[in-house]
Amino acid sequence: MSKTTKDMIKEIVLSKSPPEAAITQVEFEGPRLALYTKNPKFLFGGSDFTSELARTVRKRIVLRTSAAARTDKKIAEARIRDLLPKECGLSSISFDPALGEVLLELEMPLILEADDGALLKRIVEETGWRPNIRRKPPMESKILVHISQLLDLRAEERSKILRDIGERIFRTPVEATDSVLMTPLGAACQVGRSSLLITTNESKVLIDCGINPGVSDPKLSFPRLDLDVFDLEMLDAVIISHAHLDHCGFLPFLYKHGYEGPVYCSEPTLPLMTLLLLDIFEVSSRSGTSVPYEQKDVRDTILHTIPLRFGTVTDISPDVKLTLHNAGHILGSSIVHLHIGEGLHNLVYTGDYKYSKTALLEPSVTMFPRVETLVTESTYSGIEDVMPPRAEVEARLIEACNRALKRGGKALIPSLAVGRAQEIMLILDSYMRKGELIEAPIFVDGMILDVTAIHAAYPEYLSKELRNLLLVESINPFKSEFITPIKSSSARSETIRGGPSIVIATSGMLEGGPVLEYFKHIAPDEKSTIVFVNYQIEGTLGRRILNGLKEVSMVGDNGKVAIVKVRAEIERVEGFSGHSDRNQLTSYIRRVFTRRGKLVILHGERTKSASLAAYLSRLFPGRTALPQTGETIRLV
Repeated sequence: MSKTTKDMIKEIVLSKSPPEAAITQVEFEGPRLALYTKNPKFLFGGSDFTSELARTVRKRIVLRTSAAARTDKKIAEARIRDLLPKECGLSSISFDPALGEVLLELEMPLILEADDGALLKRIVEETGWRPNIRRKPPMESKILVHISQLLDLRAEERSKILRDIGERIFRTPVEATDSVLMTPLGAACQVGRSSLLITTNESKVLIDCGINPGVSDPKLSFPRLDLDVFDLEMLDAVIISHAHLDHCGFLPFLYKHGYEGPVYCSEPTLPLMTLLLLDIFEVSSRSGTSVPYEQKDVRDTILHTIPLRFGTVTDISPDVKLTLHNAGHILGSSIVHLHIGEGLHNLVYTGDYKYSKTALLEPSVTMFPRVETLVTESTYSGIEDVMPPRAEVEARLIEACNRALKRGGKALIPSLAVGRAQEIMLILDSYMRKGELIEAPIFVDGMILDVTAIHAAYPEYLSKELRNLLLVESINPFKSEFITPIKSSSARSETIRGGPSIVIATSGMLEGGPVLEYFKHIAPDEKSTIVFVNYQIEGTLGRRILNGLKEVSMVGDNGKVAIVKVRAEIERVEGFSGHSDRNQLTSYIRRVFTRRGKLVILHGERTKSASLAAYLSRLFPGRTALPQTGETIRLV
């Protein structure tokens, strides 16, 4: 019997391991090759060995201590607390037995790097647990705690999941890859339910698995997983570009129906995605609608998710390597780069991207090792979709709020919880400090609070300025004397009954969330203003109000359906979008597309996508594709 790829890799590892490595087992854990040692000292002394081995086997290598080399968690925690100086500001300790790591949240993590990490080495040598250091977030995030507790509670299951994933990734290929196909299962000539299937001779990879929040018909609101081209049992991996529900909202459905493979996303995307997926259940309970999966399916999603850092090349199947890059859209949003086969084909899927700097994020990445096929979004791709200068946009927002406050009314800002809300908070606070915005309470309601805490927990993914404030100056830019979080229904009622104020609340498209409670009371008030600061998908209540809807049927305070008249001023402030406008889209495409493969246009309303396709077809004759849902395109 011929040797498998896994057998050959194990033989190489064992033959090259020095005696002091004391390797007890070699495991394929997700995309990594994990080597377990019974000698904790080798974790720091074996870096040269692992680097050389990684070059030989061309796989990511990680060293772990074997379970037998680790002390009991309680004993290890006590010893770590004794070892750490008080100046570190230890906040919490949690263990991940699946990885043999101990997560230490510290106020001053740089102290542990002194003396060439001598203290870290002592922790490993005396406890057998490898420290994973994280700066204490300046704001508490319940969802980060929830994820940590879940991974700890189900560590054994998580270990098995990673090993099973590793076995599949490092399987011996049946044949050489010479074919690459691409099939949109959603988001073709529409905004919503993003889902793209990539098929090679050996692998099937799904990029995004979202919903369309403005549509109730399952054939239009969910990805077309019922098509013959999709086979759940053959799926190797799912990649989530970012946490918005139109890109990840249908993901737990896969686990409900038997998917056992991995999900790959950036580090901040996991908590943001989890928060938004769990919120679906609260929204559905209030609206009386159903969710096509259960909360346990969300927990399974967490257990199968493998977070990645930007720029890390990762094997996700025998013939596909994945690298995530900053997309500039929201925190952790990723441009997906797939290297397929032995240099056969390179595909870049932009997801949603912003090709300019914002208050929160750096602009989307344009540099990739190779690009043949470029798949781009086209949300704001119409000829008329040219966003005004940023100063003008901010001025319009401030003017709209000032008008409402001067009239003695309220300014209600329905906002996406992720990204947009944090940017609006920073802007309002800045203008109020400068005296250009009338001083009034700024109330923030909904999941915005936890999302903001997640932003503060991942400063390395923010703009250079915010990163500097959080990491160097230890200033939390998301906390302000002008901003008051709403943490209870009674506080919400007081805000509604209170005087002039600015309210930022979710959801951004008026499709659920606490914003509807404010809307019921603010919409009929002629003194107030409703300010839309983000894109409104066709079919959502927000879009219908922008289109002129004057009466809305809603459940009143007495539990009965009542008609809410829309008398408040309606203001639409464009320019805060996390998407690129027509000029930014075309500039990005000209910069990235190499004219060697296909230029595929997705994620846009039909007329806008068609407009962009027509323009690009003149620039790149024979290269541009505007596929329909279910249409397969051969890339190689």
